[in-house]
Formats: sequence, structure tokens, C-alpha cells
Amino acid sequence: MSSGARRTVTLERTFEASIEEVWDLWTTRDGIESWWGPDGFAVKVRALDLRPGGALLYMTTAVGSDQIAFMKNAGMPLSIETRVTYTVVDPPRRLAYSTRADFIPGVEPYDATTVVDLHDTADGVRLVLTQEAMHDESWTQMAIMGWESELNRLAEALKKA
Repeated sequence: MSSGARRTVTLERTFEASIEEVWDLWTTRDGIESWWGPDGFAVKVRALDLRPGGALLYMTTAVGSDQIAFMKNAGMPLSIETRVTYTVVDPPRRLAYSTRADFIPGVEPYDATTVVDLHDTADGVRLVLTQEAMHDESWTQMAIMGWESELNRLAEALKKA
């Protein structure tokens, strides 16, 4: 992985919710566990220290049959522990963090940054998620599909809130 800046990918969604409700689902153990992770995966928060320099440690486990098969075929374990280090915590407007990508067979570990901006609108909350691209295009596309799935799950969690 080169040390130069990577391109970024931006996803935007508007949710019919208050900014506090969206912030809560991004920043609490129960909130994160209710929607984080793409379809077919479950997330369990192991540690959460929400401050700049603090960390989120979570375990993602494949639970769907297609996801289990994908992980096995890719030579990856069914459960992956991930560490996020928060760089910006500005309630309830901005959250930024770095995720250690150390789970990809044959790829040297590297960090990928994510920035979440929340904006009040007449229709609710506009979420703008900006993430650094992964090490290659196929992994970047999988990450985008994962985030799209997660944002769908976030919308569902907000309907239940």
C-alpha cells in the first residue's frame, strides 16, 4: 500500500429522524450492534471509547449462509475483530475514524479513514459518509456494497427507534 492519498468514495442518505437519533445509533454500543455490518453479518461491540484517540473494538461474524460461504472461499475466518480509532468526535454533527484493514489475505495491513457528517434538513437528517478507497477496485466495490447494505440497515433501525 503506498503512503500517498487514496481516492475517496462518498455515499449520501436522508433519514426521517432527528439528528440525535442518528448520532445515537453511530455512537452507542446498542446503536452500533443494531445495524452495523452488512446483511448476513452480526456485530458485537467489545469496547467503545468515544473520544478523539479512543477506540471502538468490535467482532463481525458471518451468520448468513451466502456470507459464510464467501468467507470460507476467500480463506478468511468467519469472525473478524476490527479496531476503529476515532479522530473527530463532534456531537451530533461529525464523526471521523480510521479503521485498520488487517484481515485481507495476502495484503499488508493499512488504515482507511471514514468521515460521517450529519446535517439537519427539512426532511430529517442528511448523512454524508466519505471513506477512503480500499487497496484495489474489487475490494473498494465490495466496501461500497457493504456500506450501502449497512445504510439500509441503519434506516430500518431508525424506523424502530
